[in-house]
Amino acid sequence: MMHQTIRSGSPTVSGRDVHLRLDGLSKRYGDSVAVASLDLAVPKGELVALLGPSGCGKTTTLRMVAGLIKPTDGRIVVGGHDITVMPPYRRDMGLVFQSYALFPHMSVAKNVAFGLEMRSVPKAEIEQRVKQALAMVRLEALAERKPRELSGGQQQRVALARALVIRPSILLLDEPLSNLDAKLRDEMRNEIRDIQQNLGITAVFVTHDQVEALSMCDKVVVMRGGKLEQVGTPVDVYEHPTTPFVASFVGRTNRLEGTAQGDGRVSIGSSEIRVPGRPGGRVEIMVRPHRMRLVETGSGQDAAEGVNRVAGRLSRVTFIGDLLQYHVDVNGAEIVVEVASDHGRGFRTVGTPVAVLWRIEDTMVFGRCA
Repeated sequence: MMHQTIRSGSPTVSGRDVHLRLDGLSKRYGDSVAVASLDLAVPKGELVALLGPSGCGKTTTLRMVAGLIKPTDGRIVVGGHDITVMPPYRRDMGLVFQSYALFPHMSVAKNVAFGLEMRSVPKAEIEQRVKQALAMVRLEALAERKPRELSGGQQQRVALARALVIRPSILLLDEPLSNLDAKLRDEMRNEIRDIQQNLGITAVFVTHDQVEALSMCDKVVVMRGGKLEQVGTPVDVYEHPTTPFVASFVGRTNRLEGTAQGDGRVSIGSSEIRVPGRPGGRVEIMVRPHRMRLVETGSGQDAAEGVNRVAGRLSRVTFIGDLLQYHVDVNGAEIVVEVASDHGRGFRTVGTPVAVLWRIEDTMVFGRCA
């Protein structure tokens, strides 16, 4: 189950608060559009996620910011300075790759020192800053080891220390946790967030994992097909998605199609439910599985005022540790209801007639609105 530290919405960002700004940033390869006229403002000290499926343009965007890919159109502005055509080595950015990209023949300390040596930093200062960086990621005792002698999580810490030791203006992270196992990903999420907050550094984090985006970041930028789909705080994007794509990509959802009557009622097959607002025509209905509950037909626990009810039959029960997922067949459509695991108690018999209940205000509606 996803656990999230709630962060309140940020105030409107003024021009002088913006540290990184993308103005109409685009990248085309012939007739193929990788990124389409992207506008984004990142306040100083915030950690922002570029979230989306493979091929949505998030890594291309990050690489344009880093100077590794030349934009077709648009501008990249950092601290009020246009850096669009500036070479990568002059951009004052630290980059952490998915593959870590450590030098196998160098020790941990030498890997971390590499960027400082390329900048001709005095030797004594290099030694001091490398020690500080390794202490930050808790690798002081492994300074003389080679990368092959480290675990995946330790290698990722080395890559992070190498990016931070140069004291960059912006930290760029390109799916840095995708090669780690689930437990290690949880640990590294917390470590990266703690370090970013302690340093107060502006950071852009590319990921396809909605848990990473929601649990770590101040702002989530959802991308699809090279365009921005929605930008907001983790809570806003999860609780108030503006499109069906965002609702289904960010978190789990049940999706139903129906016909709205224009008075807040929607017909779904032989069932009728009520929804917020007064939509009209064909609509998509989405409800989060954990916002629903399940009762046995005839149990007397019927829908109260302000609660929707649809009848169906239990088709499958899935145990996933701290959750039970109940799959319910409703007029040929599947609804999944998630509840906390109850150590084996609850519905078990496939085919049991059940009713699915949820509050009207927990219904997300997408379509033509009157």
